[in-house]
Amino acid sequence: MALSSSAQPSSGDLSPGNAALLYSRISADVTLTQALFRQALQDPSGTLSRIVEIGAALGLPVSIDEVRAHIATLDDLDTKQWLLKARGGL
Repeated sequence: MALSSSAQPSSGDLSPGNAALLYSRISADVTLTQALFRQALQDPSGTLSRIVEIGAALGLPVSIDEVRAHIATLDDLDTKQWLLKARGGL
């Protein structure tokens, strides 16, 4: 999947439900989830930008704020551990 680093959707293209759908899609891809986790350990802000790019590539445009807001609503152990490690960018 080719992703452009300039893939920033306009605010008119965003959908509140996209963050939840995108989270589900990323969570279902173990390799991608692991890659994002590794990136988050070293570059949390870059990881958020990467998630936005992935969303745009999958037709699920989201903003960084939407990603942060969705993650804050999650209440599962794996996500909480990820947040502790990547807290600096989230």
